[in-house]
Amino acid sequence: MALLDFLKKKQKKEKEENLAKDQPTPVKAKEKRTALTFSVLKSPQITEKATELAKDNQYTFKVLLDSNKTEVKKELEELYGVDVVGVKIVKSPKKQRKVGRISGWRKGYKKAIVRIKEGQKIEVLPR
Repeated sequence: MALLDFLKKKQKKEKEENLAKDQPTPVKAKEKRTALTFSVLKSPQITEKATELAKDNQYTFKVLLDSNKTEVKKELEELYGVDVVGVKIVKSPKKQRKVGRISGWRKGYKKAIVRIKEGQKIEVLPR
C-alpha cells in the first residue's frame, strides 16, 4: 500500500485548495456594519409628547437595548442625512401587569431623544 500513498497526498492537497477557494475572505468589522444589514433604530415613537418635542427639533426613536449614543448618532446621520447635536437615552424597565387572575409582563424598551441642528427636519410620518 505504500506505493499508492503519493496518490492520496495529491488528493488531500486538491481538497485543501478547493476548500480555500470556496471560503470567503475575512471582512473587517467596520465593513460588515452597513445600514442595510444592521439597524440600531427600531421605529419612531409617535406620541403627544414626541410631537411637541418635534417643534423644538427633538425626535424620539425606539432603539435596540444594547445600542449606545454614538451608534444612534451615526445611524441617524447616515439614514436621514441630518446633523445630530445631542442624544439622550431613556431606558424603560419591564413591568408586571394583571388582567383578572392572569398575570404577565409588559416589555421594557429603550428610547433615544435626538436633537438635530436648527433648520433641519426629519420626516417621521409620510404625508
